[in-house]
Amino acid sequence: MLELNIKNETSRLRTVVLGSAINNGPTPRPEEAYDPKSLEHILAGTYPLEQDMVNEMDTFNKLLEKYNVTVFRPEMIANYNQIFTRDIGFVIDDIFIKSNILPDRERELDAIQYVIDQIDPKKVVRPPEEVHIEGGDVILWKEYIFIGTYKGSDYKDYITARTNIQGVQYIKELFPNKIIKEFDLVKSKIEARDNALHLDCCFQPVGNDKGIIYKSGFREEADYLFLVNLFGKENLFHITRDEMYTMNSNVFSIDTNVVVSEKNFTRLNNWLRANGFIVEEIPYAEIAKQEGLLRCSTLPLVRD
Repeated sequence: MLELNIKNETSRLRTVVLGSAINNGPTPRPEEAYDPKSLEHILAGTYPLEQDMVNEMDTFNKLLEKYNVTVFRPEMIANYNQIFTRDIGFVIDDIFIKSNILPDRERELDAIQYVIDQIDPKKVVRPPEEVHIEGGDVILWKEYIFIGTYKGSDYKDYITARTNIQGVQYIKELFPNKIIKEFDLVKSKIEARDNALHLDCCFQPVGNDKGIIYKSGFREEADYLFLVNLFGKENLFHITRDEMYTMNSNVFSIDTNVVVSEKNFTRLNNWLRANGFIVEEIPYAEIAKQEGLLRCSTLPLVRD
């Protein structure tokens, strides 16, 4: 039996599902793009090649194994994008929550069913159909559950709006003892530099008391100020619009002092080292072209 335990983003990682880029399928047609960044690269002819993405994910896998993390990978589905496991489910405490994802992506959940089968069935839940919530919008910190959402009346018109207010309510009811704080995120269907696809695209805690933040990712300044007051401005690394675009806030913690980061994030990586972190730099820039990075491609199951 897999005993799930996820209470935060940064404790020592023991077990994780890492996505896969094998047999990822051909470059999508423009109308098949799920987000503006993928669309940009499809149109520019710079959409990532499968072999490059496989190599990047293999490097990440080897790094996780170096730290003695148990790594599950999805079963292979031919011609299917299975990189971003964070979207399809997430763990809070000892509960595995299946996401109601975009219908085209339903098979991604089937590909990790062999992992879900190792969990006590009483600990696996699936929200009702009207509840939309994806793991990239859910961030755990101490007694808080932070949830990214989109409150615009045009929610249904945005393929980039992944978590609705019903999703926030669902988590409130499931975890009555936690403090739930939702954040209204900026969305764009056409400009990736102005699209916070998930909360972890504009904010993520690192270590015990620090975080990476992009101020303009929040529709309400009050939401941004809430995090500044909670963490303290001196503990937050503020990223630029271009750094948000290259996914600087989407790093991944293996431990409170170990952060996996993209090797090109020079300014961020220097800040992390200056603050006492061990930074494991790996190439992940090809995967980033699909508007997801290290956190997006992981689904942690057990942390100490």
